[in-house]
Amino acid sequence: MIASFFYLSSGLFMGWSLGANDAANIFGTAVGTKMVRFTTAAIICSLFILLGAVLSGAGTTETLSTLGSITALPGAFIVALSSALTIMWMTKTGIPVSTSQAIVGAILGWNIFSGISIDFSILFRVVGAWVFTPILAAGFSFGLYFIFKYLLEHVKIHMFRLDLILKICLLAAGAFGSYSLGMNNIANVVGVFMASSPFVDIQIGDLFILTGAQQMLFLGGASIALGVITYSKRVMMTVGSNLYKLSPVTALIVVLSSSLVLFLFASEGLQGWLIAAGLPALPLVPVSQSQGVVGAISGIGIAKGGGNVNTRLLGKIFVGWMLTPLSAGILSYISLFIMQNVFMQNVM
Repeated sequence: MIASFFYLSSGLFMGWSLGANDAANIFGTAVGTKMVRFTTAAIICSLFILLGAVLSGAGTTETLSTLGSITALPGAFIVALSSALTIMWMTKTGIPVSTSQAIVGAILGWNIFSGISIDFSILFRVVGAWVFTPILAAGFSFGLYFIFKYLLEHVKIHMFRLDLILKICLLAAGAFGSYSLGMNNIANVVGVFMASSPFVDIQIGDLFILTGAQQMLFLGGASIALGVITYSKRVMMTVGSNLYKLSPVTALIVVLSSSLVLFLFASEGLQGWLIAAGLPALPLVPVSQSQGVVGAISGIGIAKGGGNVNTRLLGKIFVGWMLTPLSAGILSYISLFIMQNVFMQNVM
C-alpha cells in the first residue's frame, strides 16, 4: 500500500499545484482589493472545491480515464508527473497554465508509447471544448458586463450598501466558482489513476458503501484544497493586473463567466436534462479555468472598447496553450521509456 501511495503522489502534487494557482482566478481580485479576507476566501474555496470533486466530479473523470485507460500505477504516476512538471515549467515563464491541456497531452504521450490507438472521438470533444471555453466565457462576460452596467446606472443604491452587496456577491460567486472548479478539474488530478486505483469499496453500516472511486475523488479534492490553504495567498494578491485591470464588479463578472463554463462542461444533471428534452448537450470534459478567465477578461475588454487589453500578452498566452499539451506529451513519452527500461517498472 505504501508503494501505491508513492505512485499516487504525482497526482496529489498536481492537485496541490492546481489549488495553489487556480484559486487565484476565483478569489484573487476580491482578496487583492481587500473586499474579502484571505482566510475567509481560502476556507470557502477549499470546502466547495472538495464538495464539487466528491459530489459531481465523476463525469469529467470518466471521460479522461476513457481517453487513456492506464491500468498500471507506474504508468499513471509518470503521466501525472509529466503533466505537473510541464505546469511548473510553463508557470515559471509567466503564462497562465491549463492543467487540462497538460494532462491530455501526457495521456496522448502514454497512448503513443504503449501502442494503444487514440480514441479520436473523445479527443475531438476535448479539443473542441478547449476552443469553445474562452469563446463561451467571453460571450458570458460581454453580456453580463452590460447587465451589471445597466443595474448600476439605473438602480440607486447607497455606496455602503453597494459595498456590502458586492462582498456577498463575490463570496457567492467564489463558492460557485470553487464548486465548478472541483467538479470539472478533479479529472486532471485523479482521472489517470481510476483504472489502476488501489482503493476498494468500504461498507459503512448496512446502507452506505464508500466506493473506491469516491475515495479517489475525495483524496484528489483534498489535495486541491490543501494547495489553496497553504500556497495560494501570494498568487491571489497579484492576479488580474497584467492582462487587464479588474475592479470588484468586473472581477465578479469574470468569476461568474468562467465558472459557468466549467459548470456547463461538468454537470451530468444538466447534460441529462438537455438530452431528455431533445436539445444539444455539451460533453463532460475537463476544461481550463485559466482559458475561461482569459476569455472572460477579453470579453469585458471588448465590451469596453478593447483599448486596454494587452494583446501582446494575449498572443503569448495562446502560444502557451499550444505548447502545453505538446510539451507534456513529449515529456511523458520520454519519461515512460526511462521508467520501463531503466527502472524496470511496467507502465502498461
